[in-house]
Amino acid sequence: MRLFAIIPAAGLSRRMGRPKLTLDLAGRPVIARLLDALDHPAIAATAIVLRRSDEQLRDVLQPFDVVAVQPPRDPPDMRHSVEYGVAAIRSHFAPEPEDAWILIPADHPVLDGDVINELVNVWRTLDADIMVPVHSGKRGHPAFFRWTLASRLSEIPDDRGLNWLLTLDGVTVCEHSVASDSILLDLDTPEDLQRLQSRFDR
Repeated sequence: MRLFAIIPAAGLSRRMGRPKLTLDLAGRPVIARLLDALDHPAIAATAIVLRRSDEQLRDVLQPFDVVAVQPPRDPPDMRHSVEYGVAAIRSHFAPEPEDAWILIPADHPVLDGDVINELVNVWRTLDADIMVPVHSGKRGHPAFFRWTLASRLSEIPDDRGLNWLLTLDGVTVCEHSVASDSILLDLDTPEDLQRLQSRFDR
C-alpha cells in the first residue's frame, strides 16, 4: 500500500493580506514546515497544487521532492485543486486500488511528524474507506482516503465540498482521536500567525 499526499495551495490568502505559505514561522517558511511533517517513508509522493502566477511559492518548493502542479487555469476552490493533484499522482505513479491519498491543506504548519506517523500506523490497520483525525470532538486534517474514491471526485455536486465523499452510501468513515491539537490549527489571519509563532516560542 502506498500513500500519496495532496496539498491544495492555490488560495489567495485574502484574510492574511499577503501570501501566507511563504511567510516565516519560527525560522522556516510555512509550507516548508508542513512538508517536513510529511517526510514519512510510507508517503510515496506529495503533489502540491499552486496558482500559475505563484513564482514565490514555486521557488520555496525547489529544494523539496514534490510534484508541483500548476494547472492551466487556477483552481477556484479546494475540490478542483484536489482533482488536479489526483490527476498528477495518477499520471506519475499509476496508483493501485489498495493505495490511498491524504488530503492536507497547505496552511497547517504546526502538524508534526509524530502525528503523521500515528495516523499512518492506524490507517494500515483499518478497513475503512476514509479516516478523519479528531481532537476534542472536532475533525481536522489530514484525512485519508482509499484511492478508489479518487474516481468519485467528479461526482461531487457543484454546491458541495469534499466532505460530500463522507456522506456516500456504502462508504465507511473512521474517526481517530489524537492527543495533539495540531490537526485543527490552520493559518488564515495575522492573528493566527502570531498565535502559532508564540507556540514555537514556548
